[in-house]
Amino acid sequence: MPRLDVYQSLWAMDAGRGSHDPATTEEQFALVKNAGFAGVAIDLAASDRESAYKTMPLFRQYELGCVINAFPASMDDVLPVLEMAREFNAVVVNIIAQVIPSSVEEASLMVQDWMEEAEKENVNIEFETHRNSVTNDLGYTARLLEAVPDMKLGVDLSHYVVDREFELPLHDEEARLVDKILRRADAFQGRISSAQQIQLQLEFPQHQKWVVQFLDWWEAGFRYWRKRSGVDDTLIFQTELAPPEYAMTGPDGMEMSNRWEEALTMKGWVEDLWKRLDKEEVDAAVSNEKDQT
Repeated sequence: MPRLDVYQSLWAMDAGRGSHDPATTEEQFALVKNAGFAGVAIDLAASDRESAYKTMPLFRQYELGCVINAFPASMDDVLPVLEMAREFNAVVVNIIAQVIPSSVEEASLMVQDWMEEAEKENVNIEFETHRNSVTNDLGYTARLLEAVPDMKLGVDLSHYVVDREFELPLHDEEARLVDKILRRADAFQGRISSAQQIQLQLEFPQHQKWVVQFLDWWEAGFRYWRKRSGVDDTLIFQTELAPPEYAMTGPDGMEMSNRWEEALTMKGWVEDLWKRLDKEEVDAAVSNEKDQT
């Protein structure tokens, strides 16, 4: 059966103020390992390359997989990230391209060039749905996916919820476009947003309608991915509950929730969802076998 691997963002391990206890980088890796995560995502916007390279021995020590989140603006930016990915044996480079071409045609040429270079270097890359990037707009991204059928997509729908100021229930056109994105999702990032806030506290009662919506989206995306994937394939889900100013704070500057505990909660949600889909698949196979006998 295909597998779900849940990764934790190292950026999200930043304790901030009022979230979880501060920890050294090694202590953070130990926490991630002991919590049963499959790996760690390092973010090149939150850390310089020199600091990122210092974590390489920790990946080996704790036997954790690596995802690299990168923010290139040109091919010159892409090349060193691909080299880094080889050195870290990263399972994927998640690209937030700091370019917003005026036309889908122009964007498609850039995306294909970067994909071709990654293929030469034998590095797996995907493009994340993210504000202020080539995938900034939901409709534009849907057209870009049509223009580049082989483009891999890392899906973080929190950005589109804010960018488009979604209301619940979704309008038909919004639902249609989100469905197109979910059908092409090759990986997911875990953050829950509303039309006004990029990152909501998971347990607050007023946020539960958005929790339900995101869980529904993730389930739909998981189902689409499983239908087009092989039995030995692995889906990456990255929990990325970021520090302030993503995380909301009160007038004293203190965070309103414990992001590490929320990451564990989210990990449990998606793993339970995956197990339910596994069971559905097994039950369907057993039922089909009975029908044939």
